[in-house]
Amino acid sequence: MEADTLLGLDYPTLWFIVVGGLFSGYAVLDGFDFGAGAWHLFFKKEKSRRIALNAVGPVWDGNEVWLVIGGGALFAGFPLVYATLLSALYIPFMLFLFFIILRAISIEFRGKEEMKWWKKTWDITYSVSSIMLALLLGILMGNVLQGIPLEENHDLSVPLISVLNPFSILIGITTLALFMMHGGLYLVMKTEGKLYDKIHRLLKQAIIGFVVLFSISTVYVLIYLPHLSDKFQESPALFLIPLLGILGIANIPRLVSMQKFFRAFLFSGLSICLFMIVIAIELYPSILISSIDAAYDITVYEAASSTKTLKTMMGFVAIGGPLVLAYTVFVYRTFKGKVELDEMSY
Repeated sequence: MEADTLLGLDYPTLWFIVVGGLFSGYAVLDGFDFGAGAWHLFFKKEKSRRIALNAVGPVWDGNEVWLVIGGGALFAGFPLVYATLLSALYIPFMLFLFFIILRAISIEFRGKEEMKWWKKTWDITYSVSSIMLALLLGILMGNVLQGIPLEENHDLSVPLISVLNPFSILIGITTLALFMMHGGLYLVMKTEGKLYDKIHRLLKQAIIGFVVLFSISTVYVLIYLPHLSDKFQESPALFLIPLLGILGIANIPRLVSMQKFFRAFLFSGLSICLFMIVIAIELYPSILISSIDAAYDITVYEAASSTKTLKTMMGFVAIGGPLVLAYTVFVYRTFKGKVELDEMSY
């Protein structure tokens, strides 16, 4: 019997694209506010820290909506992957949840008291949790790319020491550098005066740091994980996707030197999306790779809910997707421009 399709794609593949699109949106949006938080302790003056905090203040919680929707889509569309991934990487996921709560608390609590020690405590908490979240996202991605010790029954728990392998740590640091560059571009659009000058200087270092780490990661993959480039070797035209991502990053210093920061920010976000597409191509049709035996990989077809369920949820996507996009655009348009502090600010 012919499989049900939509736009020429079967439903498991289509849902794989939907989940990937949601997590890409999350990486672009929460990526810059994690990056902005990672810079926070570089700003010494109280006013500078307040401006930097209020740059992300109106949008950080809206950005996390994408994580909630992405997690829900993964759970509903690929329940086997959701259960296996959280079981296998339980500790890093719990750490991620812990730091995302801690970061939200630090943003809300910082301005509730005027004591210096109080603000300093929450400044450190905010910055450290932002750094840890970026690192953990990269570490989780590194483990998914490298493969986890999946056996036939898909029931396992990976010790933390195994999660912190050299490749995942490298991807974690690279992700942190990427988000700091992305966050620096956002902050420089939202600030002026001496703070703007300082972020402008730091931004150049962030770009160099990311390019170096990205190059090291690429060489590591080519030497130690060559199977991740198999799809690209089979279809050389696919190399155009990572090439566009690299060209997007290469264009950022030129735009920064011309002080066209919004365009540079767009190119940074576009490059993140392209890198996510590269990861999706490397995985597909698998969605979780077994480091023990390729026969134990979990594919989108094995993990997907029934076609009837996926069809029903696609209706929710068709309605909810434009609403989330409209809300996101509305918030960013409402709070565009330089940050101005008032009594309602954080």
